[in-house]
Amino acid sequence: MLKRFISFLIFTVFVWLIWSYSGRNTPLPETQTFLSVTEEVNSPDSLDRNVIGIQPYMLVSDYFDPALYQEKLRLYLAEANSQGFIRKNTLVVFPQYIGTWLVVVGEKHVIADEKTINNAFKTLIFSNIFDYFLGYIKTGNEENIAASAILRMKAKQMASVYFSTFSELAKEFQTYIVAGSIVLPGPYVSEGELFIESRKDLYNASYIFGPDGKIIGNSILEIYPNSDDLTFLKEPENKNITGFQLPFASSSILLGEDSWYAELYTQKVPSTSELLLVPSFQLGNNSMDSSWVSSSRKPFVAPEKEQELKDLTLKEVWKNYFLSELDSGVTLQFNVFLKGKFWEYEGEGQPMIVYKDSVLSPTTAEKAGIWSVNY
Repeated sequence: MLKRFISFLIFTVFVWLIWSYSGRNTPLPETQTFLSVTEEVNSPDSLDRNVIGIQPYMLVSDYFDPALYQEKLRLYLAEANSQGFIRKNTLVVFPQYIGTWLVVVGEKHVIADEKTINNAFKTLIFSNIFDYFLGYIKTGNEENIAASAILRMKAKQMASVYFSTFSELAKEFQTYIVAGSIVLPGPYVSEGELFIESRKDLYNASYIFGPDGKIIGNSILEIYPNSDDLTFLKEPENKNITGFQLPFASSSILLGEDSWYAELYTQKVPSTSELLLVPSFQLGNNSMDSSWVSSSRKPFVAPEKEQELKDLTLKEVWKNYFLSELDSGVTLQFNVFLKGKFWEYEGEGQPMIVYKDSVLSPTTAEKAGIWSVNY
């Protein structure tokens, strides 16, 4: 009886291994940029510095293969370069979570065909059941243990692909890149390279890459994750915002809804910053038109003001708070969103730009867009 059970177990594991590793190298769709807008928003005149905001339109299939992921992002940079946007004093900004969807890198391609994100992640877990268990035992007290375990399970591979992609792109185009963001456990920088500590807390982190392919400074962490993200992300204790002195400008970075918090502008953004860059992501079909109070966003105003905001949509909140809170000496404030199709959800949003206290009006892109702003 015992021999039969062992034989059955071995057979079951064998079948699982065949199923698990099948479908990871099947052909992927041809890379498409979905680019509809390439625009120089304001005249350069005598201005010799610029920020390029790239709004990619990403599909789940763009993340399976590291080479295709890099090529997709490279195509946007190549288009910006062909338009003469990438110059000596250029900083390129990619949106929030551009690296987080690398959670599917190397996975079965059938995951992209699932109808919902929950079904996709069930397939991901079942096809990596042993690795998932190792990720599970590394989780802490996160409420969303499954998300935490998956991200920890994939963290090393995600960090490697993310770093190599943006490092090589920065070197190829000899430019500075704000590489959106990626969720990783215990991320830190040593000698310009990215490392993780798999048993530490998960953070949403951004990085600036220089033309030498190295990361400048340390991890830039999201300070106020929304309530959904807080089920697996950690809010950092240190809420100071670091200024980055580039050869041509001093810049600061806020991730997503961190740009809604007035105290970050008035107390935390270094007074020397000329640039305030905001990589953002808004997930959910027609979510920009939904009520702010029904969203997962944390309250960012005094309780007595919440009543007057109850009828505002998320789009109105972005405009009212992102565009109105800035009264420091920052010359240019630039917000760029990640667009794309992620199972049943769409990424939404359009770039928002404030230049010398004037709100600029970039052309709306249906899907992907590239905007260069001179300052």
